[in-house]
Amino acid sequence: MSERTVFFLSDQTGVTAETLGHSLLTQFNSQDFRQVTLPFIDSDDKAEEAVRKINAAAEKGGLRPIVFSTLVQDDFRSTIRQAEGLHLDIFDAFLEPLERELQQKSTHEPGRAHGMSDIDSYMKRIEATNFALANDDGGITRNYEVADVILIGVSRSGKTPTCLYLALQYGVYAANFPLTDEELDSGTLPDILLSQKEKLVGLTIAPTRLQQIRKERRALGQYSSAQQVRYELREAEKIFSKYDVPHINTTELSIEEIASRILNTTGVERRVRP
Repeated sequence: MSERTVFFLSDQTGVTAETLGHSLLTQFNSQDFRQVTLPFIDSDDKAEEAVRKINAAAEKGGLRPIVFSTLVQDDFRSTIRQAEGLHLDIFDAFLEPLERELQQKSTHEPGRAHGMSDIDSYMKRIEATNFALANDDGGITRNYEVADVILIGVSRSGKTPTCLYLALQYGVYAANFPLTDEELDSGTLPDILLSQKEKLVGLTIAPTRLQQIRKERRALGQYSSAQQVRYELREAEKIFSKYDVPHINTTELSIEEIASRILNTTGVERRVRP
C-alpha cells in the first residue's frame, strides 16, 4: 500500500492538530503515513509556503495528502484550502456548530488553546512540573504531604514520564518513589509512604517489556536480566497486594492512558484543563 502524507497545520505549536490527527489515524493500522507538522503559520507567506509543500507531496506521491488544520484566521484558512488535499479543518468541524448553538461568534484569536492567555493555568503547570522534578525517584520525600498522587513501582515501569505528564497537562502534583532492593527484599514500604497511603498508586509492567526497556538503557548486568526483572515485578505486586495499593499495568498503555486511569482511580481533580 502506498504511503500517504499527512500534514498538521497550526498558527501555534501544532499540538492540537497532531493530537486529534494521531487519534484518528491509529484507526487505520494497515496504512502507512508520512507525517509532517507545519507550526506557526501566522503570515500570508507561511500559508502560501504550506500550500506549496502540500501540493509537492501530492505530485510526488500520486495521492492527495490529508491535512489536519487548526488555523484560526479566515484568510490563512482560505489560502490553505487551495492546496491539493483532503482538508479536515477542526474549526469548521467544531467551532462553527458551537457558534450556532451558543448564538455567539468566537473570538478567532490564535493561541488561546496552548498559549499564555491564561497565566494562572500556566503557572499551575510550571509549579506542578517543578514539584514532579524535585520529587522524582524518591530523591526528596519531605514534601509528600503536598502531593496529589505518589506513584510507586520498580525502575523503568513508567513513573517519571507519567508524573511529568500529569504535571504538564493537568497541573497535578505527582511524586514517585522507586521500589528498590530494600523494599522488595523486606516486602515493606517505608513509613513516609505509609503516612500518605491514600495517595499511592502502583505501576507494573509485563516482564518481557520491562526487560526490553532496561536493555536499551543498560544492556549488560543483572539489572536487565530476565531473572531480576521477574523477581522485582513479583515482589512489587506482593507489596501492592499487602498494602491494598491500587495498581495499573502499563505494558500496552500510552502515557495519556496511564494518566487518565490514575486520575479515575484516585479521584484527583485536574487543577487545569488541557
